[in-house]
Amino acid sequence: MTYIQSTQAFTDAQKYIPGGVNSPVRSFKSVGGTPVFIESARGAYIVDIDGNSYIDYVGSWGPMILGHAHNDVVASLSDAISRGTSYGAPTLLETALAKLIGEMMPSIESVRMVNSGTEATMSAIRLARGYTNRSKIVKFEGCYHGHGDSFLIQAGSGALTLSNPNSPGVTKGTAQDTLLAQFNNSESLETLFQQFGHDIAGVIIEPVTGNMGVVLPKKEFLMNLQTLCKKYGALLIFDEVMTGFRVAKGGAQSIYGISPDITCLGKIIGGGLPVGAYGGKKEIMNSLAPQGAIYQAGTLSGNPLAMSAGYTTLNILNSNADFYTQLETRAAQLEQGIQKNIKDLGIPAVFNRIGSMFTLFFTTEKQVESYADVRTSNTEQYAKFFKASLDAGIYFAPSQFEAGFVSAAHTEQDIEITITKNREALSQLL
Repeated sequence: MTYIQSTQAFTDAQKYIPGGVNSPVRSFKSVGGTPVFIESARGAYIVDIDGNSYIDYVGSWGPMILGHAHNDVVASLSDAISRGTSYGAPTLLETALAKLIGEMMPSIESVRMVNSGTEATMSAIRLARGYTNRSKIVKFEGCYHGHGDSFLIQAGSGALTLSNPNSPGVTKGTAQDTLLAQFNNSESLETLFQQFGHDIAGVIIEPVTGNMGVVLPKKEFLMNLQTLCKKYGALLIFDEVMTGFRVAKGGAQSIYGISPDITCLGKIIGGGLPVGAYGGKKEIMNSLAPQGAIYQAGTLSGNPLAMSAGYTTLNILNSNADFYTQLETRAAQLEQGIQKNIKDLGIPAVFNRIGSMFTLFFTTEKQVESYADVRTSNTEQYAKFFKASLDAGIYFAPSQFEAGFVSAAHTEQDIEITITKNREALSQLL
């Protein structure tokens, strides 16, 4: 494939946009080469400005569970936009979507709409601090919760120390209120609670990680986490921005049988438009203004276009009893094919999957269950694999440490083509 127009577009973009992109991973920096500029998308396919077509497994980083430009979603947006794009006032759609979210995810008794996943997680920890009147938040190594100051931290001399910022612009004072524990390591969490338990307002976690690649939790780890939060009076916050309505109808919490105090959502609930939400027990959510004293607001929160696309998408997921079964069939088909390719070719790699989320880690480890395991990945190998896949018309995430997504628009034939092309791309690594 040739990328002449994308290369020129990237050169032009860098004159006016920092790094030429509006979100860092889009730059292809970790895989090398020039990012492809997309012109259109339909179903399971995207087309770049050079006319190259790809089977898409990024899906706008998760929201496109129905595929691109789904007819019902497009129709709902067309109807909504004909009546205006924003009012800054309540609409019936906001209530309808909030009610539907609660029906599908029962831990959410009340929900506040915002405009992004980052806004949802930032607001959730403010709510936790205000509700408990405590200052500290626990997060886990490798879990990403957006670019809020409280989340952009790394461990100091160890995972149990007070943290230091890992981005300029984040103050040490902010970072010191965030504590780091190790994903899938209950002992690290217990030690933190023993030291700081009565000052911990909440623990935020991706129940299934997506932003260091897909890493599944051990069920006993999540159970221990819930027990510790209850014991010390801290709020349990599930960041299901990525997993919500993606890995199951009720999100990851329905798979693992955990009922968090607060859940953060995004991606799918906007049907492809910018959106976020956080919700939970009414007692907690009622602490928000105007009913309570904890302030949070947004000019475009509950935007009618996002509410329309989101409601249409969730309604399809909720009303089709076979939707997730059919999606699982396609995702399992992809996993089985890639696993066979890995085994047949003798490629050192691990394929992690839950529902329609997956990551192929290039590592000699037998399993990937922690941030430490993730860090053993061979990023140079992934970069070669990514480029070979792209040239073959398969669009995977341009980073080793991201999730891939299967949509309802991927057909059996699309998956078989992908498996064949995957074998060819892996063969280039030998």
